Amino acid sequence: MAKIIAVTGKGGTGKTATTSLLIRHLTKGDKVVLAVDADPDTNLPETLGCETNKTIGDIKEFMHDERDNLPPDVNKESILEGKLYEVLEEMPGYDLLVMGRPEGSGCYCYVNNLLRGIMNKLVANYDVLIIDAEAGLEHFSRKIFRNVDDLVVVTDGSRRGLRTAERIRELVGELETDVSNIYVIANKVTDANRERIASTAEELGLELIGMIPVDEMIIERDLAGEPLFDLPDNSAAVQEIEKIAQKLGL
Repeated sequence: MAKIIAVTGKGGTGKTATTSLLIRHLTKGDKVVLAVDADPDTNLPETLGCETNKTIGDIKEFMHDERDNLPPDVNKESILEGKLYEVLEEMPGYDLLVMGRPEGSGCYCYVNNLLRGIMNKLVANYDVLIIDAEAGLEHFSRKIFRNVDDLVVVTDGSRRGLRTAERIRELVGELETDVSNIYVIANKVTDANRERIASTAEELGLELIGMIPVDEMIIERDLAGEPLFDLPDNSAAVQEIEKIAQKLGL
């Protein structure tokens, strides 16, 4: 059974950067890793330094449009599964799936139902599934992924950001999703706000498992549009991610 980790957080907090650095850590071990970009903005491949133009959204649109045109005796799940493997990118140290989103309008519940079973079979081939999720947790409410072991909420150092983490925790409860643990990572932390972040998280009852400091190496790469995957080991963010990974059992 794969360990499933989903990383979420509002835009600008460094959610995708954190996900990519966790993937970087995982590729140094012996675990078989599947990375899933479930954010419609699709920024994970860029931070990992790879390109992909194929998404599950394209497949969902095809299956949605062709549903009534396929012969009745054709196994539609087999067709969808075959196409899913076509968009699965094999990268050094991990595999990558980009969810994307269908371009058409209408209900995709039929395709989501097919996809749910296929994803559960696919995940069984991996030791770790790590998901760069959107803040709305849409994919979890639709149950496309099975039980999530660790939901990691990335936030900035503000009280408002930590309140967002609290609301995500409440949303998980309202959706009755199967999430075993909810953790918080504070990103872009400075010496000036470190203690305040820790005390605010404790006040809100949030389990803070790491505080990633402001890292000039990441800032430079972001400005240059360069991937974060090749950050050196002496990067302050990389060193903190190593500690966080240990707490997550990675």
